Amino acid sequence: MKGLIVAAGYGTRFLPVTKTIPKEMLPLIDKPTIAFIIEEFLETGINDIVIISSRRKKALEDYLDREMELEWLFSREAAAGSSSGEAKMAKIRPYNANFAFVHQQDMLGTGHALLQARHLLQNEPFLVAYPDDLHFGRPPLAAQLVEAYEATGKSVMAALHDPPDLHRYGVLDIAEDGLHVQDIVEKPPIGTEPSREASVGRYLFTPDIFPFLEEGWRAHSGTGEYYHIHALKRLMEQKQVVFHPMQGRRLDIGAPAGYLEALLRYAADNPELKSVLDRVYPQL
Repeated sequence: MKGLIVAAGYGTRFLPVTKTIPKEMLPLIDKPTIAFIIEEFLETGINDIVIISSRRKKALEDYLDREMELEWLFSREAAAGSSSGEAKMAKIRPYNANFAFVHQQDMLGTGHALLQARHLLQNEPFLVAYPDDLHFGRPPLAAQLVEAYEATGKSVMAALHDPPDLHRYGVLDIAEDGLHVQDIVEKPPIGTEPSREASVGRYLFTPDIFPFLEEGWRAHSGTGEYYHIHALKRLMEQKQVVFHPMQGRRLDIGAPAGYLEALLRYAADNPELKSVLDRVYPQL
């Protein structure tokens, strides 16, 4: 099984910083957000990771590459007896993973992005994650989806149960068996939601999705973005999609307000950083 990270967008809600810095490189204190997804995949046993990127995001590739100058510097410090040398080396050591980058040359939506990586993914199930959504908890969300797939053999959608702003999500229409998803309704008016389960944009897809992605792309007008929802609904028609209520905390960092909340919550879980929060913002 492979992991797929969709990271080609412009990140316009974070301008002007995203004029030169990929949104996926914005840090929670000292770790870029994309690193949390990568580490979640690795903890789940997924070592082959495809990243859909664009020509503006060379920094992502640089981050995942070796940094020879710093390695040389820190190794000298360690050889001289400095205890911090090895600690610094550990922070920059490359992940034990195989990365492949696919450049989406035109920003034509998530359905189009998935098709760009088809040649790397089509023969096995794969996990899809967006660095906008981070998960904290045990077991990792990726592992939860893998377990659901192994139990059913079908594509799996992660769901957040009964969020307070449910009508702002894509809401799942659950079949009578309480497991299969038969439709997804985007941002339903309050009171018309088909369930209390909101899609959080984390998926495990079987290769069966690709023919439906191709089908939808052929019917696409060629203008505007092409999303994967057509293919997902076609899989639902075949009773090939189940949902999994996620366990743990989800942090949505797709906009500045959510990013700020994620920073504060992440800092609050670190005793050293929490002491700063308690001092500066005792009311928190």
